[in-house]
Amino acid sequence: LALKRMSVRKDYRGLGIATALGRTVLAFARQRGCRAVVLNTLMLQHEARALYERLGFRRHRRYVLPTAYGRLANCTITTYRYDLSGAP
Repeated sequence: LALKRMSVRKDYRGLGIATALGRTVLAFARQRGCRAVVLNTLMLQHEARALYERLGFRRHRRYVLPTAYGRLANCTITTYRYDLSGAP
């Protein structure tokens, strides 16, 4: 399962909403027999990266955005993966 977008409005952050959404995504994927959940995030999204790691996602790989701007700005994307195989 690929998680494409997840966002919580700024004035509602810090209330556990993103954590609940993340856990719901993992439960959804597990119930449907998915083997893993994967997502991409930008290097600048520090809070998002910390959330994914708290939820148990592991860094899978990093790469520079394959565009002229990405190369010029060294815009790094991190791919995270949560393995569901063998998980309860």
